[in-house]
Amino acid sequence: MTDHTLPVKPRARPVAFITGASSGIGQALAARFHDAGYDLALVARRTAEIEAWAASQRIDAGRCRIYSADVAVIDSIVAAGTACVQQQGVPDVVIANAGISVGMDTAEREDLDVLARTLAINNIGLAATFHPFIGGMKARGSGRLVGIGSVAAIRGLPGHGAYCASKAGVVAYCESLRGELRSSGVKVVTISPGYVDTPLTQGNRYGMPFLMQPADFADRAFRAIDAGTSYRVIPWQMGVVAKIMRLLPNAVFDRAVKGRGRKRRSGE
Repeated sequence: MTDHTLPVKPRARPVAFITGASSGIGQALAARFHDAGYDLALVARRTAEIEAWAASQRIDAGRCRIYSADVAVIDSIVAAGTACVQQQGVPDVVIANAGISVGMDTAEREDLDVLARTLAINNIGLAATFHPFIGGMKARGSGRLVGIGSVAAIRGLPGHGAYCASKAGVVAYCESLRGELRSSGVKVVTISPGYVDTPLTQGNRYGMPFLMQPADFADRAFRAIDAGTSYRVIPWQMGVVAKIMRLLPNAVFDRAVKGRGRKRRSGE
């Protein structure tokens, strides 16, 4: 078993470890943390895309290491985290951003596999992302573990069963972990985005109020993470909408979402 509490040599700059860094929110967060003076530890299955992006941004190779991993496979993402500790030390910020969003219909057998993979990536993958770093962060007495949730965690939406369930799980898991680490100096931060203009949302068949650009989201998320905020909905307007949705009686909520476009299923 790897000892993640081994001392590491001092670093000149802080390190941010980010999964799902090949596009969308993950890529925008990588750019924002780099601009803030962090060295990067970027994780994705498609490492060639990260390499091309880093080259296009003229990021010094000495300030960015790229790790190949599939967060749906526990040993794969744990190995990437372990390699990061060995090569760059225990990161200051770990962002479990990798996630998928696919519509599902429980009446269809193949969609049960969609649910299983969604939970494997969005939930088990998140916990496995944090795992290699908790011992080292606790020993150091500092760090940020960041889970990317969603306003979709607030209420279950038709056709979104897998995604809504997984993101509700992210919020509950991070809340539990926050309590476990409360006296350790390690902060657990939950960021719940509203609609951000990324490949994950561009195929949606319904309105997306308060749609944000990835760079704007990343800037607000960076500030919340830096402050160690326990929970933040971005943008704040979606936080208000989410609270109203949570308070609606079921009958009223069900009427409100009747006829709403469903998330595209795999292959649609």
